[in-house]
Amino acid sequence: MTFSWPWALLSLLIMPIVAAVVWLLRRRRRRDAVRVTSIALVRAALPPRTRWSRLIPTLLLLLGFATLGVGAARPQATVLVPSNSTTIMLAMDTSGSMCSTDVEPNRLTVAQEAAVSFIESQDGKTKIGLVAFAGVAGLQVPPTTDKDALIEAIDNFTTARGTAIGSAILASIDSIAAINPSVAPTGVEAESAQRSGYAPDVIVVLTDGANTQGVEPAKAAEAAAVRGVRVFTIGFGTTTPSQMACTGQQAGGWAGGGPRGGFGGGSGGGAGRNPRIIDEATLQTVAEITGGEYYKAESADQLQGALADLPNHVTVVRKHIDIASWFAGAGGLLVAVAVGLSLWWNRVRAPR
Repeated sequence: MTFSWPWALLSLLIMPIVAAVVWLLRRRRRRDAVRVTSIALVRAALPPRTRWSRLIPTLLLLLGFATLGVGAARPQATVLVPSNSTTIMLAMDTSGSMCSTDVEPNRLTVAQEAAVSFIESQDGKTKIGLVAFAGVAGLQVPPTTDKDALIEAIDNFTTARGTAIGSAILASIDSIAAINPSVAPTGVEAESAQRSGYAPDVIVVLTDGANTQGVEPAKAAEAAAVRGVRVFTIGFGTTTPSQMACTGQQAGGWAGGGPRGGFGGGSGGGAGRNPRIIDEATLQTVAEITGGEYYKAESADQLQGALADLPNHVTVVRKHIDIASWFAGAGGLLVAVAVGLSLWWNRVRAPR
């Protein structure tokens, strides 16, 4: 909880003042005591209270003033609320290893079907963009609510050599920056791109292998973290050796030699690793650096479940809400109860 007007907490100083006034009144009441001829008449006139119960109105009054004092400082609570400006960038691996048949009929087909189901399940407010990556990464569909355009692009995926996970993350950041001015593009220095808190936009990286070229994933993750963009990673596939089999369209290669808007190249990462084996350590590191989460999927059902779980993380944002009215209401109620109890318990009862 934070305060918009923290200086207003000085109003809590009224508590010792009220306590002092109560103490003085009680002392004065003792000095003004009078003699009576019958203790029985006094006991009959006084309300039946214990010594400790007489302190309850005073304590409630002090607590009420304290609550009102906190409310005067305009407290704000941080809560998770639905976001109506979320952008989800799907960065999907289309390297040759996606033709592996360890998940029938092959990894690419299952990934395509899962992505289509995910897109169809979203409401019309969430924008989804699509990046495909093999040896290079390129924007296929900019963030949009046009589900048909996204599904068409996914259905037309074809494979190529290489796996550029880091480049896919950077391409996704630039796609988000193009529609969200609060997210700096990748060409901006880290000091200038620094953002406080998470952006409502996230990146989902689905891959079955290890980075083989382009920017290192951890370095790309650091760029995303500076901008408050979380990266959720999904490692898809098993460790069971299997044949490679893609349809003619899937194995046809990209027209023009690569995905449009290619973002990649550079020295290869992941040297010495088998690109057909998931680099889980790197994917977990990427998620940890950016505040995302890593999912392991070895079947179509697990992949569907991983994508279905994403909206629980990516369609909510942290928002500060003013809760001063709550404190004002609670404080006013406590004061009213304190005054009411004081009047009720101090009423004079006529002797029977």
